[in-house]
Amino acid sequence: MKRGFTIVEVSILFVIFLIVAILVAPLSLDDTIQAKNTSRWRNVQSDFSNIFYSLKTNVEDNNTDFTTAFQTIMDNETKTNIPAYKINSFGNVPVGEDYKFENYKVTYSNAVFAYKMLSEPLDNGLKGYIMYDVNGSSKPNIWGKDVFGLNLYSDRFEPFCKAEPLKIQKEDCSKNGTGLCCSNYYLIGGNFD
Repeated sequence: MKRGFTIVEVSILFVIFLIVAILVAPLSLDDTIQAKNTSRWRNVQSDFSNIFYSLKTNVEDNNTDFTTAFQTIMDNETKTNIPAYKINSFGNVPVGEDYKFENYKVTYSNAVFAYKMLSEPLDNGLKGYIMYDVNGSSKPNIWGKDVFGLNLYSDRFEPFCKAEPLKIQKEDCSKNGTGLCCSNYYLIGGNFD
């Protein structure tokens, strides 16, 4: 009667478990990193609500224009410029010119931040665009992974694609999209693809 496993049987079993662990670990690590970045993005939303309150107060108290007040507040929120920084799209779809930025800055929380003001506000009140890399210049620097964005209106900040149907947001937040819509899609409970 056999009483246990041989060393060969234990070794084979160990190798099988090791192979499964190697295959599964990167997937769960990516999900954990994405969840952490999404959580950071949610926190940024509340920070920008406070910034917007400061912006309105600054415009009213100092009788200054919106753009100047916004630039002053944002300059106070950042500590240094970052010379070389590149953002990639989520999939193989290039992002439009509106979502390409210059003059990247590092915030006091070590995130990378940039904004672009429109020369004239649009009819819907859109005044500019903001990008925010929640984990700073650390990789992957990809829209929808660690880089998210806000539309800047005269009366609010709003995540990119907030007005888009859920189906459009989900498609854009996939390997066939730009990742711009992940800015809102993850906030409303969308899954990581």
